[in-house]
Amino acid sequence: MIFSFILWGWGWIHPVHISVTEINYNEKNKSLEIISRVFVDELELGVRAQRKEPELDLLAPPAATTTKDLVSAYYRLHLRVKIDGRPVLLNFIAYEKEDISIVSYIEIENVKKLKTIEVFNDLVTEIHDDQSNLVHVTYKSPVKSVRLTRNTTSEVFHFDIKK
Repeated sequence: MIFSFILWGWGWIHPVHISVTEINYNEKNKSLEIISRVFVDELELGVRAQRKEPELDLLAPPAATTTKDLVSAYYRLHLRVKIDGRPVLLNFIAYEKEDISIVSYIEIENVKKLKTIEVFNDLVTEIHDDQSNLVHVTYKSPVKSVRLTRNTTSEVFHFDIKK
């Protein structure tokens, strides 16, 4: 919601450098569902830097690759999660272009319970030193949030759930 307001308020010009990642526990599926939003132009700069291809067009990639491949490869390096201290596999499901942003859908399966979630997020920090990556985590409790930056790229969220 905050991201949509920012997009609406600045239209095609966005002097802020921000991403928003939401991690929500799905009790029924026993999974963590992740939705991450990044401005298209910033994500494209990050993918270009990662691939060392300064002319790459993220939304019209060269033959033999897809936008989904490019976005998921970038996310694999720049968004990581540990549950109770152990790294987990992020399943990149899909992406969509929404206005001037890319919305990525990611899932972590087989999460029955947890005490901590550590989130590493340095999306686009290699491009903008003022990049802010907002992370919101909801697990059987009110949302917990953090602002990650180039200097602080990870946070451990603690949950004391009695059940």
